[in-house]
Amino acid sequence: MTQINLMALRHSAFYSPYLMTIAGGYLRDEGLEPRYSVATPERGVIDALRAGDCHVAQSAVATSFAALERGETPDVVHFAQINGRDGFFLAARKPDPHFTWDKLAGQRVLADHFFQPLAMFKYALHRAGVDYAALEMIDAGDVEAMERAFRAGAADYVHLQGPLPQQLEHEGSAFVVAVVSDLVGPVAFSSLCASRAWLASDLARAFMRAYRKSLGYVIAAPAEEIAARLHDAGFFTTIHRHVLMETINAYQRLGCWNAEPAIPRGDYENLLRVFRHSGLINRDHAYELAIVPPPG
Repeated sequence: MTQINLMALRHSAFYSPYLMTIAGGYLRDEGLEPRYSVATPERGVIDALRAGDCHVAQSAVATSFAALERGETPDVVHFAQINGRDGFFLAARKPDPHFTWDKLAGQRVLADHFFQPLAMFKYALHRAGVDYAALEMIDAGDVEAMERAFRAGAADYVHLQGPLPQQLEHEGSAFVVAVVSDLVGPVAFSSLCASRAWLASDLARAFMRAYRKSLGYVIAAPAEEIAARLHDAGFFTTIHRHVLMETINAYQRLGCWNAEPAIPRGDYENLLRVFRHSGLINRDHAYELAIVPPPG
């Protein structure tokens, strides 16, 4: 077996197609022994890829924008899409089957302030005709800190990636009232990235064969079966299996995962619109500078 080092910028059920390459045995079928880790502030995705400590990482095309804004050509590129839609949910402290986005005006909202989730949230508000400044936005820190703050009563709404909103709903602590993707639409949200040199290797082609099989599986298989396999592989063991199933089912219904892993040009163009709206980029950047076709 050949070891392959995988990293995630974040750990979420949103990335089930990536995680299932491990849980489903697809990498092992290609003769690869996976080692999985999650990025930390001290050890980020780009540094790990450049150092050779990591072969493939879950990230986002938008992570290339900082270098592109400086006029640099990134040496780490994005070669496959994991999610073609935003995967964040908006949960309220009370059920609201008739929720509309204008109800957020004047309310306390715990939002994920990481650069891409916040840019998507702002764009969703813009599409809904809601002034971002009209909300009382709260930055509690990382995801765990956000969850603690919401449980402590710090906000009326919370903006989180699955499975945390589903876990809160399972406990009766919050109720999902909206999904950001309904307003943002298809977008190059999360991706797989690697160095240009590694993508020319046999190892990259073997990984891609495994990923295509894994992606097809999570699109078509029952959510209950996917949840069971992820649990059995040691992923999300602190989350109730039914909650994990509901989360995966929600992502399947939203159409987050597309059978063709190449990153669509139209999804990238919508990403540019989102980031221009927030002022995070000053100009459009060519698709080919950040994105390459899948190996093989």
